[in-house]
This record gives sequence, C-alpha cells and structure tokens, in this order.
Amino acid sequence: MPLFFKDREHGSLPFVWLIFLSFFFIHPILDHISRVELILTLLGTAIFLVCYFGLFSCHGKKWDLLCLAAIAFLGFAFAPFNPGASVFFIYASAFVGFLVEKPRTAFLLLSALLIGVGLQSWLLHLPTQFWISSIVVSIGVGVANIHFAERNRANAKLRMAHDEIEHLAKVAERERIARDLHDVLGHTLSLIILKSELAGKLIVRDAERAKEEIGDVERAAREALAEVRHTIRGYRAQSLNAELKRARAALETAGLKVQSDAADITLTPVQESVVALVVREAVTNVVRHARAQNFRLRLAPDNGNCLLEIQDDGRGGDQIEGNGLLGMRERIEALGGTLQRDTSAGTRLTIQFPLAAASEKNSH
Repeated sequence: MPLFFKDREHGSLPFVWLIFLSFFFIHPILDHISRVELILTLLGTAIFLVCYFGLFSCHGKKWDLLCLAAIAFLGFAFAPFNPGASVFFIYASAFVGFLVEKPRTAFLLLSALLIGVGLQSWLLHLPTQFWISSIVVSIGVGVANIHFAERNRANAKLRMAHDEIEHLAKVAERERIARDLHDVLGHTLSLIILKSELAGKLIVRDAERAKEEIGDVERAAREALAEVRHTIRGYRAQSLNAELKRARAALETAGLKVQSDAADITLTPVQESVVALVVREAVTNVVRHARAQNFRLRLAPDNGNCLLEIQDDGRGGDQIEGNGLLGMRERIEALGGTLQRDTSAGTRLTIQFPLAAASEKNSH
C-alpha cells in the first residue's frame, strides 16, 4: 500500500474529505427522484463508502486498485442521470497518485480516466457543465496529488535512509568500542596474568622481587581501569613511546628477547593512536600464543609512508584472522594503508600507510 496511507495518522481527515460527496445528493434532493433512483443512489453511496474507507486500510494493492476502479465506475454509471456523479471522478483522480508509485503510470491512469469522461460526455451528449467541471477539477486535483504523493514517498525514503544511517552508525560505534576494549584489556590483562604468575613463583624464594611484581600488577590494573574509562568516553589518545615501553616490559616479563628500532616519525594523533593499538594487539598475541623466544619491531619512514614491521620466531599460525587482527586491518585501512601477514616462519606483520595522505585525511 502507498506510503501516504500507511505511514501517516489521518485522524478525522477522511471524514472531512467526505464533504465533497454532498454534491452527489444535490440532484436527487432538488429533482425529487423516484424511489428506484433513490435506492440506486443510496446503494451507490454505500459502495463508494466501502471503497473509500477501504483505501485507508491495509488490504493490499489489488484491493486498492479494485476500489479505485469501483469509484470510477460509479462516476460513469451515474453520470447520465446525476450531474453530481462528477465527484466520483474527482475522488478517483485524487487517489491515483497515492495508489500508483510510478508518476508516469499515475499520469497514464489519470489520462485514461479523463479520456473516458470525455468520450462518455460526447457520446451521451452530457451537459457541458458536467464534463468541464469533471475534467478540469480532476486534472487539478490529480496532478497536484501525484506531485504530493511523489514528494511524500521521497520524504519517506529519506527518513528510512536516515534511520538506516543512524543504525549503521550505532553498529559501527559498538564495533569500535568492542575493538578498543579488546585491544586495551587484552594486553593489560595478559601483563597482569604474567606478573601474577611470576609473583606466585617468587613469593617463596624472593619475597622482595615478588612484592615488586605485585606492585606492577596493581599499577597495571589501575592503568587498565583508567584506559577503559577513557575508551568509553572516546578521549583516548595513546602515546606511542609509552606503548613501546609497556610492550617491552610485557615481552621481557614473558621471557622474550626484544629488539626495538623505532625511528622518530611525526605522526598525527590518530596515526599515533592506531600504531599504538596495533603494537599492543601484536604484543598481546605474541605473549599469548606465539611461544616465541625473540621479538623484533621496526618503525621507520619509507618513501613518504610509515613502515611498521613486527616479527617473532614463534610457531606461526594459520591464515584465519581473529577479531584482534581484523581490528588492526580495519584501523590501518582507515588510514589508507595495508597490512600483510606472513606465518611461514613465526609471524611477521608488515604495515604501511601514507604519512602525508593520512595527515590530510584526518585533518578534515
């Protein structure tokens, strides 16, 4: 059913519009028609009312077109006996635009209706006043309502598009928060677990060292709480240098030998935040899954690009990307860059993104 009839609250408007039906009763009242004509007039009125209110309910397109045809038929049937029957043509013209979604088809139906009115008036020699009023008023009402219905559909589509965009934005924001929480908590909780295990092993033979590790656990937990709060508020901006230091601490605690070569590169806050998150996720994966002994990180400029290489000599892995790696890839691609993963000998991540292009993009 057309958007106009199904998506709007009409209130009493359908009853108000019935005032034009009064023209159908002028002739019967003034000319004192016979009982048979009166019965036919009342029957025609009843049929019209059923069709008229049927067009405001949800019966389907076939029913709507049938009601429209019935209203037009009433006009043709009563035109030879009742000049007020022209009101049925006007009602039919008014509904065409809302029942037919394509304006071209609506204009064709309106034209066919008006041609039928003209032919009947010519063949039956109906009064000039009848066919002029029928055609002129029907043209005005029909064309106006076709335009109004088209505009109404366009507005409805815009509302639907707006709702869909709003829904997608909410989904994207939830996914962003999920990725950020995964990145933030995954690394910090892994560090807490490692230091807790180390403290448990040291508590008997080296209580002072165990006390230091427990202190690190407390600081890491407080840091995780602060980062979660910043993430939820959307105000997080990681320092890359601080992240590299935390990464080294976590890797060395896990017993890995760390080699880090980070050049001094000017990054925008967004770029620095993305690189920091990528480093965090990569380190978390190495600590949890790699079973590696050596870890190497290289950050350097490369022909206008930022090049980040992260490599370990662990067990490697399959090519299935988990949520963490997918989150990395999405962030890098948002900067206009690429992420390549090689698991043939350990795991090697090669990440590149354009420094100038990314800066311009994020400045807008």
